[in-house]
Amino acid sequence: MTTARTDSPAPAADTGAGTARAGTPAPMLLRELAFGAARSAALRAAVRLGVADTLGPAPATVEELARSVRAEPGPLRRLLRALACQDVFTERVDGTFAHTDLSLLLREDDEHSLRDVVLWCTEPWTWEVWPLLDEAVRTGGNVAEGLYGKGFFQYLNEDAPASAAVFNRAMTRSSEQSARDVAAALDLTGAESIVDIGGGQGHVLACLLEKYPDARGVLLDLPKVVERADARLRPGGALADRARTVGGDCREDIPVHADVYVIKNVLEWDDDSTRRTLANIRAVARPGARVVAIENLVDDTPSMPFTRAMDLLLLLNVGGAKHTERSLTERLDAAGLVIDTVRPVTPYLHAFECRVPG
Repeated sequence: MTTARTDSPAPAADTGAGTARAGTPAPMLLRELAFGAARSAALRAAVRLGVADTLGPAPATVEELARSVRAEPGPLRRLLRALACQDVFTERVDGTFAHTDLSLLLREDDEHSLRDVVLWCTEPWTWEVWPLLDEAVRTGGNVAEGLYGKGFFQYLNEDAPASAAVFNRAMTRSSEQSARDVAAALDLTGAESIVDIGGGQGHVLACLLEKYPDARGVLLDLPKVVERADARLRPGGALADRARTVGGDCREDIPVHADVYVIKNVLEWDDDSTRRTLANIRAVARPGARVVAIENLVDDTPSMPFTRAMDLLLLLNVGGAKHTERSLTERLDAAGLVIDTVRPVTPYLHAFECRVPG
């Protein structure tokens, strides 16, 4: 089994205490927590039924919605009322239901849609691994290999292609949404070459090349991943003359020289993968080159509940962990990188801007 990372403790102020709803008795709060799976299942059901996509700007009756999504009105009303307790949809005094800010995010056509993320977080495999969390905590390693007899992503691609497709859509949508924020936050003035390491379809790289028209870029990821690169980077695309894709595994080799190495949400797997990836960057990067590591942090207060939940899921499926600021700083230091600044990019992402000494 892969050994999970042991992080330094978060600051005492970052305990998550005091977040319970004021005035709700503790026994009821704990009961609600224990029934958390019901909330997840309700969100998944609403997405799979297409309720949010069916409900338009005007309120609708349950009967109207039921006809559109081919469901029974009675159970659908119960589902919507359960979600309305969490401010996902709202029931009006006349018995109709309307959208809220949260339910709009379940629509496929919403600019900030989290539809695919909701599906990814509630895929069938999640219901199989969450009950084994005590085992993962006890052993410090992932449970997916023992459960499926192979690595998690190998299992997805070979045995659960529908879940793999959901993962790809969720990661694509999330990357598209965050890439613009990353490009806006980073100042890469003067850089002539940029490498996006483990960059998926290259949305971050594409946004950076659009921002810096004199720069050239390389997208490095697994061969099957870069085959689906952002259309802007592929032959015939708007950025094709300044971009190329390289198929490879950053844990094995990084065969690209550049002024700037960007690595986003990659250093959260097991310690060995993190160490090898950073060592490969350090080995190829010239003195003075910049390395920008972008990660979610579990001591990042605005997104703390979500990132801590993802931290546990990483433990279950790949033996990884979300970082604290201290833990990522320690690993970048150990790789021989000099950290110049650490600053937020969004409420849930931080950029560690480093340079290679020389």
